Amino acid sequence: MKPNIGFYVQKINDIVKDTEAIGEQMNPNYEVIRQAIDEDKLATLTPESLAETREIFEAGTDKYREMLSTIGGLRPPAKVLGIHKKFERAYENYVAGCEEMIASIKEDQVDVPAFNAAESKQDEATEVISFSIQRMTNLLLGR
Repeated sequence: MKPNIGFYVQKINDIVKDTEAIGEQMNPNYEVIRQAIDEDKLATLTPESLAETREIFEAGTDKYREMLSTIGGLRPPAKVLGIHKKFERAYENYVAGCEEMIASIKEDQVDVPAFNAAESKQDEATEVISFSIQRMTNLLLGR
């Protein structure tokens, strides 16, 4: 059975939109920690605020894992199979970066080198995800 291009494109589009929406929900908590690191004010972060951030990040990362599972279950059209695999690996790396960021947030402190490394890993994965989406779009829609 041939993959349904319309279904595939719609699923990828939904995943991208949902990923962005989840990221936007988590961003305010990320910004608080980033600002505290940048301004050398980590001591101002309370254990309660760190616990809340971890919970929010864990919930978002759980959703990312579900989407990663969806990506793995899609049947891409043959002409985008390679780039789909690249997209899937990049999304795996993004999820791993999220997990590493959660791990860097302890009960009463932030492991700054680990937080920064996780942020860097997410940024690199995001670049590959964006490239992959653009490439799939060009190949499938003939742009």
